[in-house]
Amino acid sequence: MNIGAQFYTVRDFCKTPEALDESMKKVADIGYRHIQLSGVCAYEADWMAERLKAYGLSADITHFDYGRIVNDTENTIRFHDTMGCRYIGIGSNPRGVTPEGLARMAEEVGPAVRKIAAAGHKFMYHNHHMEFARFEGKTFLDLLCETFTPEACGVTLDTYWVQAGGADPAMWLRRLAGRVDCVHFKDMVYEPADHGVRMAPVGGGNMNYPEILRACEDAGVKYAFVEQDNCYGEDPFLCLKKSYDWLRAQGLD
Repeated sequence: MNIGAQFYTVRDFCKTPEALDESMKKVADIGYRHIQLSGVCAYEADWMAERLKAYGLSADITHFDYGRIVNDTENTIRFHDTMGCRYIGIGSNPRGVTPEGLARMAEEVGPAVRKIAAAGHKFMYHNHHMEFARFEGKTFLDLLCETFTPEACGVTLDTYWVQAGGADPAMWLRRLAGRVDCVHFKDMVYEPADHGVRMAPVGGGNMNYPEILRACEDAGVKYAFVEQDNCYGEDPFLCLKKSYDWLRAQGLD
């Protein structure tokens, strides 16, 4: 399983191509070799391919514009081909995390995901905690998996948000084996100062990451992308380094 950096973590440092370029260098200097492009400025695929090569990086997954996926599928595929990026993802369901929203999304995106799969790519859906609401006993993720085959739609399982939704990340990883080529890692900790639950670098919180790592192996996860949506005033690059160092200490690449 390869360690990656989710660029949503450093989105505030990626608002222009020049800033994005510098952030890519910083992430590569930490030791990361794989990244997810999400929350950054607009960029051209040719430019990105060149910068990735310059820093020895691979962009393996995006969170891409839903409208472009649905309405401009062929160019979306070509864009990802140019970067050498296999996985084409969305961050949530723009039509709502409900059975009705899922039905609407499936109707809209169905033709696109078939083209994406035929081109050797894979469409990926990323969860938050909302996907663990229950509808007549089934979670939204259950319904998603009933709607799409594993070949048509993978799940970028965010382990933090699984736990925030009251579910067991390790159980869900094993349950989604065959769909979870990519996952998101961040940790969860209680903060006495504000009596709140916070995100933390991996290994710096209370989630059972030794078991999560075993479940990732069982499920065949290929990429674990470190994502810390909120660093609470700490340098997000330092947070990425803390996670990277802890995961490397566990034997990950």
